Amino acid sequence: MPRFVVLTHDHPFLHWDLMLEKEAVLRAWRLLQAPGGPGVIPAEGLPDHRLAYLDYEGPVSGNRGTVQAFDRGEYVVVEEAEGLLGLQLRGEKLRGTATLRRLAELADWGFEFAPEGTI
Repeated sequence: MPRFVVLTHDHPFLHWDLMLEKEAVLRAWRLLQAPGGPGVIPAEGLPDHRLAYLDYEGPVSGNRGTVQAFDRGEYVVVEEAEGLLGLQLRGEKLRGTATLRRLAELADWGFEFAPEGTI
């Protein structure tokens, strides 16, 4: 089963990087709020990252701050279409359904999380 990680990243401002293992890379999005709360969190698509970030915590090269694990675990894709990615997350903190949905034609996304047991 593929893995995911959410890293708290302090550069260039405090945000959370959601990364999903996809073959030899991590698909990534910058979340502007910590995941897990109610409502849609603004997100920005990022370039693919190296798999090393699944387990890495510490300084980021190029003087780009530090990262610390917020959560990690496994995931299953339950729906995938143009501009939509539905996931079942099985993390230490995030256990439930997550949806990434493109909000505009350019690079804006929204991330929404529903914990297990909620509708």
